[in-house]
Amino acid sequence: MDWTVTLSPWLNPVIAALIGVVAALVVHRIGRAVLYRVVRFSTLFTQVVRHCERPMQLVLPLLALQAVWQGAPDDLRGMASVRHVNGLLLIAALAWLAIGAVRGVAAGIIELHPADVADNLQARRIHTQTRVISRIVSGALLVAGLAFMLMTFPGARQLGASLLASAGVAGLVAGIAAKSVFSNLIAGLQIALSQPLRIDDVLIVKGEWGRVEEITGSYVVMRLWDQRRLIVPLQWFIENPFENWTRTSAELLGTVMLWVDYTLPVEPLRAEAQRLCEAAPQWDGRACSVQVVETTERAMQLRVLVSARSSGDAWDLRCLLREKLIEFIAREHPQALPRVRTEGEGTGDKTAAAPSPAESA
Repeated sequence: MDWTVTLSPWLNPVIAALIGVVAALVVHRIGRAVLYRVVRFSTLFTQVVRHCERPMQLVLPLLALQAVWQGAPDDLRGMASVRHVNGLLLIAALAWLAIGAVRGVAAGIIELHPADVADNLQARRIHTQTRVISRIVSGALLVAGLAFMLMTFPGARQLGASLLASAGVAGLVAGIAAKSVFSNLIAGLQIALSQPLRIDDVLIVKGEWGRVEEITGSYVVMRLWDQRRLIVPLQWFIENPFENWTRTSAELLGTVMLWVDYTLPVEPLRAEAQRLCEAAPQWDGRACSVQVVETTERAMQLRVLVSARSSGDAWDLRCLLREKLIEFIAREHPQALPRVRTEGEGTGDKTAAAPSPAESA
């Protein structure tokens, strides 16, 4: 009899709540199918709907429950607590929905600008801005959601007022501790707007060569040439100089340095270098030249200047030319390898192979 008395005031609200949840789930299922059909021709809106699908599956039942609890009698035992808990869950779900919408817009923009094309400079710029800004906005929405949830607690508002009134040393310590966080946040906005680096850019940072793999709200992940990952705070890129090999284009010049004897005719070597460049798929056709750039009392130094479409192609082309030109000299002009000449009594002039000046040093 006591259970009947206790449950009877809650019977109608509970039944209404169950009906509301079922109706909300049905509306979600029907609305999902309709929205996918409506936005199927738009990549951007399709991504937004896809990222908002799961949050809406939680938001709609919570909205229905909130409407039921608000319509229930105020004198029901425990109704205030139920309303409060449902309100907290609804705020969290709405924050999740807003973050999902932001991520959906970002995913749609990135999909509309694919980076797997030959000329992807514009696409990489858009990818960088979109990802950095979406992470910053998502973080702000998360903080806003937590703030709204705390504001539903009267005690939390009083605690906040007392903390503001007696900040003192604790506030100073918190400000110093949060300095790096805010510095990276501002640095992220600067990078998103001024674009000193982008996704897939080739950078030289602290002597390390690598590509920008990811830009988060606080750091940059670089994929190095040997598959290591270098993590660099965003603020570092604002305060320190670094090399960006793909700032305006991926094209690059590369050099091959050779030490040879004075007896080597340069013109045949120049013709061989041109032939090798024309046969190499890495060469982009912009530059291929051979020049004498240094001389010593023993040898002369040749510089082979070549061009390529990317830093990777430039490296492969340089290695190829270095190998093939050394083979060419050894095969066609072996006497032109770097040598040290000596003169012995009664034996005439003698020559002996010697290392290059760089090796002897």
